Amino acid sequence: MKNLLILLLLIALGKANAQENLNFGRQKEVVSPQVNPDGTVIFRMKAPGAKRVQVQGDFLPRSGSADMKMDADSIWSYTSAVLPSELYSYSFVVDGLKVRDPNNVYLIRDVASVVNVLLIGNGKADNYKVQEVPHGTVAKRWYSSAELKINRRMTVYTPPGYEQSKEKYPVLYLLHGMGGDEEAWPALGRATQILDNLIAQGKAKPMIVVMTNGNVSQEAAPGESSKGFYKPGMMLPNTMDGRMEETFPEVIKFIESNYRVNARKDQRAIAGLSMGGYHSLHISRFYPQTFDYIGLFSPAVMADGRHKSKVYANFEESLKVQKNNGYKLYWIAIGKTDFLYKNVADYRAKLDQIGMKYTYRETEGGHTWSNWRDYLSEFAPLLFK
Repeated sequence: MKNLLILLLLIALGKANAQENLNFGRQKEVVSPQVNPDGTVIFRMKAPGAKRVQVQGDFLPRSGSADMKMDADSIWSYTSAVLPSELYSYSFVVDGLKVRDPNNVYLIRDVASVVNVLLIGNGKADNYKVQEVPHGTVAKRWYSSAELKINRRMTVYTPPGYEQSKEKYPVLYLLHGMGGDEEAWPALGRATQILDNLIAQGKAKPMIVVMTNGNVSQEAAPGESSKGFYKPGMMLPNTMDGRMEETFPEVIKFIESNYRVNARKDQRAIAGLSMGGYHSLHISRFYPQTFDYIGLFSPAVMADGRHKSKVYANFEESLKVQKNNGYKLYWIAIGKTDFLYKNVADYRAKLDQIGMKYTYRETEGGHTWSNWRDYLSEFAPLLFK
């Protein structure tokens, strides 16, 4: 009887401690970020020993920083202005040290930086959400590059219903910028969500989207290859030296050998941002019978001839060949404050000089994912008409 009483007492104490811990957890809960119905956002962080806490984010002017205020519970907070619909990134700075928001598990890597993200809907960013619509399939595919002598990885999106149908689909080859990889467009660009939603809305045709790794010295994204874990960097070997363009037919061959595609010029598109825009420009003119749709998003148009690759030879003459072969859409977009704005203006002047038609889209903002997500959302509905 005595042992039974002791056992019951221990159980009771255990329950009391559990309840105490539960209450403790509730009292200490910090909500951050808190997206309010009016479009403002409250950021919070508990930092009792800190002297100064700031929030940095692309929702602030010029991606600046703002001071947070501490309350009696040592919780620092900042309330933003009303923010338009968008996917935003941010970090905290505690006494000069940049840290992640410990209450927000949603993170994205951009080259070597990891930032928290939040999404404000009721606008264009609704296309970046996972909605209740049919979803495509996203696969990480490896292929053997005979020319580069390594196995390499790409991300491939197949549209909803691909597995159940016997239909052949058009293909968009979608290229990332410098420092990116085959994970950039799916993560930072929300490409798969954008395609799911545009297709469901009837605004874009069902298509396969191939997101390659444009760094030909890499097998795959950092941490996803035999090289193991290492700090990613911007400048890599063979960056914009012609090797990406020279070996790109291997990517096309792999896709057309492993997927049900319409292997015709009018069923292929290529587009890319920044360095990927540079690659799209040169791949499309170097293989002028391959693509009917070309998209240059903030393209890194630079002086050619810096490298001796055959890709960059006879630049203007090859553009004329591309023009004479014909194409359905040559689409250029850039922000007014983009550091590449003048380069793109000079390139457009060259196109005007040789009479090469193009569609030009100029937006606010600079060299940002906010613009590139917009450009994909506008470009994809124009394809394969």
